Amino acid sequence: MFISAARNIMAMEVTQVLLNAQSIDGAVRKNAEDSLKQFQEQNLPVFLVSLSGELANEEKPVETRKLAGLVLKNALDAKEQHRKFELVQRWLSLDGNAKSQIKACLLKTLTSLVSDARSTASQVIAKVAGIELPHKQWPELIGSLLSNVHQLPAQAKQATLETLGYLCEEVSPDVIDQDQVNKILTAVVQGMSSSEGNTDVRLAATRALYNALGFAQANFSNDMERDYIMRVVCEATLSPEVRIRQAAFECLVSISSTYYEKLAPYIQDIFNITAKAVREDEEPVALQAIEFWSSICDEEIDILEEYGGDFTGDSDIPCFYFIKQALPALVPMLLETLLKQEEDQDQDEGAWNIAMAGGTCLGLVARTVGDDIVPLVVPFIEENISKQDWRQREGATYAFGSILEGPSPEKLIPLVNVALTFMLSALTKDPNSHVKDTTAWTLGRIFEFLHGSVVDSPIISQANCQQIITVLLQSMKDTPNVAEKACGALYFLAQGYEEMGPSSPLTPFFQEIVQSLLTVTHREDAGESRLRTAAYETLNEVVRCSTDETAPLVLQLVPVIMMELHNTLEGQKLSSDEREKQSELQGLLCGCLQVIIQKLGASEPTKYVFMQYADQIMGLFLRVFACRSATVHEEAMLAIGALAYATGADFAKYMPEFYRYLEMGLQNFEEYQVCAVTVGVVGDISRALEEKIVPYCDSIMTQLLKNLSSNQLHRSVKPPIFSCFGDIALAVGEYFEKYLMWAMSALQSAAELSTHIAGDDELVEYTNSLRNGILEAYSGIFQGFKNSPKTQLLIPYAPHILQFLDGIYMEKDMDDVVMKTAIGVLGDLADTLGSHAGSMIQQSVSSKDFLNECLSSEDLMIKESAEWAKLAISRAISV
Repeated sequence: MFISAARNIMAMEVTQVLLNAQSIDGAVRKNAEDSLKQFQEQNLPVFLVSLSGELANEEKPVETRKLAGLVLKNALDAKEQHRKFELVQRWLSLDGNAKSQIKACLLKTLTSLVSDARSTASQVIAKVAGIELPHKQWPELIGSLLSNVHQLPAQAKQATLETLGYLCEEVSPDVIDQDQVNKILTAVVQGMSSSEGNTDVRLAATRALYNALGFAQANFSNDMERDYIMRVVCEATLSPEVRIRQAAFECLVSISSTYYEKLAPYIQDIFNITAKAVREDEEPVALQAIEFWSSICDEEIDILEEYGGDFTGDSDIPCFYFIKQALPALVPMLLETLLKQEEDQDQDEGAWNIAMAGGTCLGLVARTVGDDIVPLVVPFIEENISKQDWRQREGATYAFGSILEGPSPEKLIPLVNVALTFMLSALTKDPNSHVKDTTAWTLGRIFEFLHGSVVDSPIISQANCQQIITVLLQSMKDTPNVAEKACGALYFLAQGYEEMGPSSPLTPFFQEIVQSLLTVTHREDAGESRLRTAAYETLNEVVRCSTDETAPLVLQLVPVIMMELHNTLEGQKLSSDEREKQSELQGLLCGCLQVIIQKLGASEPTKYVFMQYADQIMGLFLRVFACRSATVHEEAMLAIGALAYATGADFAKYMPEFYRYLEMGLQNFEEYQVCAVTVGVVGDISRALEEKIVPYCDSIMTQLLKNLSSNQLHRSVKPPIFSCFGDIALAVGEYFEKYLMWAMSALQSAAELSTHIAGDDELVEYTNSLRNGILEAYSGIFQGFKNSPKTQLLIPYAPHILQFLDGIYMEKDMDDVVMKTAIGVLGDLADTLGSHAGSMIQQSVSSKDFLNECLSSEDLMIKESAEWAKLAISRAISV
């Protein structure tokens, strides 16, 4: 009884409160939001029931119905994992009667005449289903939705199909049994067919199929069902309604990656449909048609990479070479798209159009088929590169730039040698900014893929080096978009000389290059087209790749960048927009100092001279922290890590002032990247300070253990925390005894979690990084306690560690990094514990099979670790 009484009171008020919550008047809005919050906290069941009633009530204004549905949806789902988990538990424990009323209202809303109400109800139903179906609740839902599809007015049919689509997005395929999957697919595919007269129904069905494709494994394995689905999708690409055509091509794109191995019978038809769409259809449809071929390229690139280039015959390799077969028709179609540029595409950062999609696809085709693409593209370049119309010159240049990754240097270098002089001239003399932009980009690609130690015959000689640099520095004065691409070209030019020994061809130009880049950072318009960022990234790369000859010039750069950073700190009251720009600039300057510190710290003579600046630099970093902005924290934190590494034990003098910022970083769960970077810096500082870090260890270890046990911290921060235990143990040696029990307990529970995993590639990758962190911790702890009288404290943990090593060996899914660390830990254990662990080691699988596998590894690092482990084990056993 009480529910209905409370509901009557609320029914009047809820409408008004929801209207007020959308008021232009801030105070009214705030008041309404507070009322909603209060009502939700005081009586959740009644609150949710009244929202669903509002959504279902045809007499209520559309804006309150929509907001009621949105508030309801937000009560079921959240972005943060831990919050989402809480909301799911809260719904599951809600009074059953209230849940039934809510669900009844939601289903009723699907027949509403108001499309916004229907669409909102669809989303909420899917959220509820996402919570309940995995718990075997609401079993009648799919049945009642399917019965809606076969009768009812068109708008209800449309809403029901939309709901089925959202539902497939929310739940995983194993939750719905095959019989129901078949019925859903039947309803969806029937709704898509050309016999369906209502456009909205057909569109909803096509979009629903897109979400349902992941459920259709069994159906795609059956020839008849697959033929039927493919026929309906291909027919929908010819619908008179542009949104249906676009949605149908989106389905084809999804099918191309999900069911690549089933496409052979349809590929010729799909080529004809996509070619027609690319040439004649509206842009949103044409873009999806090009995307289909980009997606096929992605699949084939992955397959060919996985199976290596050295397979014989076509026996087991699941590649159908669709791109190779389509080449003679596909490449001309893509080249045509390159001439459909938009006037202002270079200025707009998010621009995406047919020409850009076509060039991107051409680049993927080049990576898929290699040399075969070159003869198909060269005539297009030769024909258009000198034409009057800028579109033809730009298209030809774009085509050239797009095919530079994939084909062999032998095939490309003769072309580049011919083209280089022409392009350098175009970059300075072409009257059109688009052409210059693409020319600079293409030069960057030439230097990225065909210059440096990987290539036998260099394209850059003493003769043209000066010309290249002169042209690039000249172009940095051009419009921001061209200047940004010129910076990018210089970046790759510098990178290619990195491995070139003690002397670099860039040395004579070093001063001039650095000066030009600094000038770019001061341009009035450096904020456009990422220009300032690109200039600093290039400056960093030029410094990173410089040789000892230019070290004095790098030293001269230190006070210059320090002064720039100092200028950003001179306090004037800033607007939030200006503060964001200031913090971005501080981030760039800290990043630049980090590279300089690493460069100068790497050799003794320059390090000695650099140390005169250390106190001032640290002072600047501390002032940057005082500005308290997250992005700056991260860059300044990384730079401090580099400074600690360079200054070594002397860094101790900065700790009293710096420590509070370190702690702030470790507590920053919200911006977990900042937290992860800070954990890394704790490791850097431990290595630098060694036993001098002891006074700070209690609070660091307490905070790290707290971070590990929190379910609010992003999982990616946990592996670096374990590695950090190893760094600390290595730094403080037997003093680590007071944390040993806690650290080992955390390591043990994480190790158990990480042994058995079944999941997607992302999960396997994460698990391997977790294992690596755990192993680095064990390694640091063993090495830290070596030769100490307290070694025997570690003996009780040895059986579990050996079991962990055996466990991950048996799983057979570790990557090379983990393999190297794991075999190293086996060696550390034997080395530190000696005869105490001899018999335990002999009983483990790791000491035989795993060790032998590593000893015969092709990876030299793994092999070296294994040889050392073998020696340590034989010593431990022979005692």
